[in-house]
Amino acid sequence: MFSLQSFSLEVTTTDGTDILDLTPQVAAKVQDAGVSEGLLTLFISGSTASLSTIEYESGAVSDLKAAIERLFPQDLEYAHDRRWGDGNGYSHVRAAFLKPSLNIPIEEGRLLLGTWQQIVLLDFDNRPRQRRIRGQIMGLRPTSG
Repeated sequence: MFSLQSFSLEVTTTDGTDILDLTPQVAAKVQDAGVSEGLLTLFISGSTASLSTIEYESGAVSDLKAAIERLFPQDLEYAHDRRWGDGNGYSHVRAAFLKPSLNIPIEEGRLLLGTWQQIVLLDFDNRPRQRRIRGQIMGLRPTSG
């Protein structure tokens, strides 16, 4: 039987570049959905955050933060800041490059993530935020009988 289930996760972030592991919460939602084969789609609303995957360990997370700062420095002059005066032009550029969504296959009731691959929220805004990640689980549920 085909199933489509939606859910959301609420996450509180700080005023720095936060990289937070969402894998346990997302995996629990997939488990609860009972889908054996299918697809998970995750989406973060807003223009200053993104979703990605990484090996979620302190060295890799630190390396990713440093790489993001090298590519999209916070201390550059951004036209967005001149127009709006909110100082978060860098966060909009970072999020645009890293994207707001992910698709992950589900096989045998589990996310097809690599052994060292976790789902992460990257929040770049310069103020604390309450973020809502929306998810949809689409796929086949085993039929009984």
